[in-house]
Amino acid sequence: MPSKAVAVLKGEVVNGTVFFNQADSKSPVAVTGEITGLGKGLHGFHIHEFGDNTNGCISAGAHFNPLNKVHGAPDAAVRHAGDLGNVEAGDNGVAKINIQDKQISLEGENSIIGRTVVVHADPDDLGLGGHELSLTTGNAGGRVACGVIGLAKI
Repeated sequence: MPSKAVAVLKGEVVNGTVFFNQADSKSPVAVTGEITGLGKGLHGFHIHEFGDNTNGCISAGAHFNPLNKVHGAPDAAVRHAGDLGNVEAGDNGVAKINIQDKQISLEGENSIIGRTVVVHADPDDLGLGGHELSLTTGNAGGRVACGVIGLAKI
């Protein structure tokens, strides 16, 4: 079983590295890393369905959603598998990532290998914002950086 994966995020201003570790298929995935160049505050952070960045981050498609659910918070009963909530950047524009998630995996039907991780310009409203995009994208705005998730050297 692959136990480690990595995505190198690239954008015009925003860059970063995100690591994914999973002890075994029943364990949550630990998502760690650092993103730089962000504006201060919250930024939507999601796994998108395709590992395609040929037309920039837009080619990554919609949020990874194998069970065809509506968008929600990472701890919500109903959410896309790829809904990882927000990362928060400080005054220096740096966001440190430390997330544990039970819906994504590094193997099987919810595998994120070969998909894209995307950081957004705006906060994810976690499906609660009442905006027309709340239940699909969290109304998180444009895609400021992205990277394909690949197997990491152990």
